[in-house]
Amino acid sequence: MFPSGVAVFGYSLSMSIGGILASRWLHQSMLSDVLRSPISFFERTPSGNLVNRFSKEIDTIDTVIPSILKMFTGSLFNVLGACVVILAATPLPHMCTCVCRWLAVRLEFVGNCIVSCAALFAVIARESLSPGIMGLSITYALQVTSLTWLVRMSSDLETNIVAVERVREYSDTDKEAEWTLQSPGPQPDSWPSIGCIDIRNFGLRYRHDLDMALHNITLSIRGGEKVGIVGRTGAGKSSLTMGLFRIIEASEGQILIDGVDISQLGLHQLRSRITIIPQDPVLFSGSLRMNLDPFGSYTDEEVWRALDFSHLKTFVSGLTGKLNYECSEGGENLSVGQRQLLCLARALLRKTKILVLDEATAAVDMETDNLIQSTIRSQFEECTVLTIAHRLNTIMDYTRVLVLDRGEMAEFDSPNNLIAQRGLFYNMAKDSGLL
Repeated sequence: MFPSGVAVFGYSLSMSIGGILASRWLHQSMLSDVLRSPISFFERTPSGNLVNRFSKEIDTIDTVIPSILKMFTGSLFNVLGACVVILAATPLPHMCTCVCRWLAVRLEFVGNCIVSCAALFAVIARESLSPGIMGLSITYALQVTSLTWLVRMSSDLETNIVAVERVREYSDTDKEAEWTLQSPGPQPDSWPSIGCIDIRNFGLRYRHDLDMALHNITLSIRGGEKVGIVGRTGAGKSSLTMGLFRIIEASEGQILIDGVDISQLGLHQLRSRITIIPQDPVLFSGSLRMNLDPFGSYTDEEVWRALDFSHLKTFVSGLTGKLNYECSEGGENLSVGQRQLLCLARALLRKTKILVLDEATAAVDMETDNLIQSTIRSQFEECTVLTIAHRLNTIMDYTRVLVLDRGEMAEFDSPNNLIAQRGLFYNMAKDSGLL
């Protein structure tokens, strides 16, 4: 009994540990690959499918498959052991062959036949076999009736093992470029130090089977310039931002920042040097300080200074816990304007040489819009600012304005010159009631 107990303990332990390690590896592999997938993957993959893979399928691999596999293995060895004992006690090769042919027809019936045959031959061979051997043979023959359970476990295992295939499916998606490169190029740690952006014959498409979203964009932005980007819906404004962050890789041409081709950089090396304030502010469940400085790179004094410049110091000072105030998922316990000002505070903390505003004030009231615009003008005076404008009045004092039309550069000049030309920008300003 002791060796049997040790064997059962050993295989149960190995099944449990093996299942945990396999599940952890599958989950880590899928998570890493999904996080590195391009934006096109998330556009064509329903969020429900992703949640299902990371919840139900992983739970099946964690709990259901190891349990079924353990029962399947136990039943298999139980049946095989019984057959070995029966054959050793009453060697009947011909009868075993006949029995095997019946297994697929009716397993329970075959099991009963084996028991009957074992008992019958025990009676026939009573002169040559000891009672102990006969009892052992019949006892183990009774376990052969678990063939039905073995087939059931085999079917359940085949059904649930599909979860592994589904998890592996998301581990074989297209990947973004490398996060970091061993030889990132000649740029120093202070890159970009000026904020010059040169776009040369740049174009991109969202998928290989789609038309170009941007085509033949060529322009040069000097360091410290404030450039507004405008155009009708679908003109390619956000596509240009995606190209700058390499969310979508260029199909043609190149973008250079301070003379460095961004396609030769790792994604982290590029994206960590550019700041964006998106249209939809993103906050996570956690403290206010964690949302402002998730990596703990700044002191409390620097955080408070950023809150002061973003017009949130008074508000945060009145909160319970102040910087330790708990934000709900998505920042639901804060207003849209407060969330957008928190994103502005993040940008103030990082203070990179290039700042992108992707319709950052489209969803806020005019008061919050004015606060954001005044802070950008005072605190990012030496930075290159690219603003995708929803309200044209916010960019009328910018250095230059880029007008996009159907994915191509239609106009690029100062607001006053564009109005004097009476082109697309003039018509847009007129429609907005600015003229």
